[in-house]
Amino acid sequence: MLDSALKEQLKGIFDGLGANFTFDISVSSQHENRNELLELLEDVAACSDHLTCSVNEGDRLEFTILKNGVRTGITFRGIPNGHEFTSLLLAILNLDGKGKNFPDEGVCNRVKALKGPIHLTTYVSLTCTNCPDVVQALNAMTTLNPSISHEMVDGALNQEEVEALKIQGVPSVFADGKLIHVGRGEFGELLAKLEEQYGVDEASLSTEEKQYDVIVAGGGPAGVSAAIYSARKGLKVAIVAERVGGQVKETVGIENLISVPETTGSELADNLKTHLLRYPVDLLEHRKIEKVELVGKEKQVTTSVGEKLTTPALIIATGASWRKLNVPGETEYIGRGVAFCSHCDGPFYVGKHVAVVGGGNSGIEAAIDLASICSRVTVFEFMDELKADQVLQEKLRSLSNVEVFVSSQTTEVIGNGDKLTALRVKDRKTEEERVIELDGVFVQIGLTANSGVFRDLVETNRPGEIVIDAFCRTNVPGIYAAGDVSTVPYKQIIISMGEGAKAALSAFDDRVRGNI
Repeated sequence: MLDSALKEQLKGIFDGLGANFTFDISVSSQHENRNELLELLEDVAACSDHLTCSVNEGDRLEFTILKNGVRTGITFRGIPNGHEFTSLLLAILNLDGKGKNFPDEGVCNRVKALKGPIHLTTYVSLTCTNCPDVVQALNAMTTLNPSISHEMVDGALNQEEVEALKIQGVPSVFADGKLIHVGRGEFGELLAKLEEQYGVDEASLSTEEKQYDVIVAGGGPAGVSAAIYSARKGLKVAIVAERVGGQVKETVGIENLISVPETTGSELADNLKTHLLRYPVDLLEHRKIEKVELVGKEKQVTTSVGEKLTTPALIIATGASWRKLNVPGETEYIGRGVAFCSHCDGPFYVGKHVAVVGGGNSGIEAAIDLASICSRVTVFEFMDELKADQVLQEKLRSLSNVEVFVSSQTTEVIGNGDKLTALRVKDRKTEEERVIELDGVFVQIGLTANSGVFRDLVETNRPGEIVIDAFCRTNVPGIYAAGDVSTVPYKQIIISMGEGAKAALSAFDDRVRGNI
């Protein structure tokens, strides 16, 4: 199954393994995918003397990883091909203490303090680009805390189970039978949900206090740019972020970043992190800023991990998030007909009728993508005309199974208690309402500024953007804002990078002049 070049790579990856690992396989001799699973795992095991396979007769297809003969709590109910192959490799490396995707000590300590036992199950699609992030995060938590167990379930091989649970979006994470998460998720977000459900042994945690010259909130293009420019001035800098890359990581293709003809969001996020780590910046990833207080000229920042950070200069670059419709039924049916990522959840709607709400670039790109697998795609745009680039509109018009309605306001998501069945849509010109029967809806209506925690601190406009001047200064001395979270016009990657640099230079100038 694995070609010779990949096997040679795996030999190098596993060369330093210290422990012995066993793929403890349980599979029915009649299972149609038995040979495929065995071939994959035997090929992987052949790449190291520290890896072996043990095959047992079972009712279904699954395997658990054993370390030195002891169950680790990490199980795969499926064949970890595609994007999940990396999840398998990282699970082994993490268990051996050589993994690269563990968070910093502060976050790891929060995981270790989770109260168990906790049994997690994640339903995935092997074509989903967001699923591996969730699987790998939960596997890492399992490695850190022995009271946690986690199994990845391939929905395609366990369709009856998926249908019984009424799953229509991936990844779907269940904690002891309770659905706690659907869709893209970062380590910190998942940890927060587990903390909410299971609690944390606070007595085992210590509060850390640190002083910085500059703290940057947010890890997208603006935040990374601000951190690099500040570090280049010789300042002590920390960047607090849920993830490096921010919203960029969800962008599939990027063709307007000048001097880089073509890249992807994932590649750009990796490059941002690589560049950032060339400088002595404290990267505090997988957490949010929960509170900011002013004490004289100092800004005291409290993070979701419990840290207390102090700085005279705070640069807010928290970006923006996908907007929701905020109509009745939407929240109830997220993951059960309401989706936000056509690449991840599109495969659930093969041959079905779906809607896309939003006529901007993201909406029309989603409609084009879905048209290749769905029987019918209906686009609803609130304004009187589509807002997407002309080239995208021309492509859309060439598709025979796509229909477009402008001046259309979605007023309600309708379902039968199990899943979405229809949308209620109002014609804004005639005020006429109609109910359109659908199998799913993909919401693509733009972004909203991630400014909530700062709104009582600095001036914001009605949409929630932080008001800045030409130098990225807010109305509070020593607090700056850059990128999509601010009032800067045109939310573009290249503009955010420039704004981050500008905010850092403004903060340095204010420092030199004694203004902060």
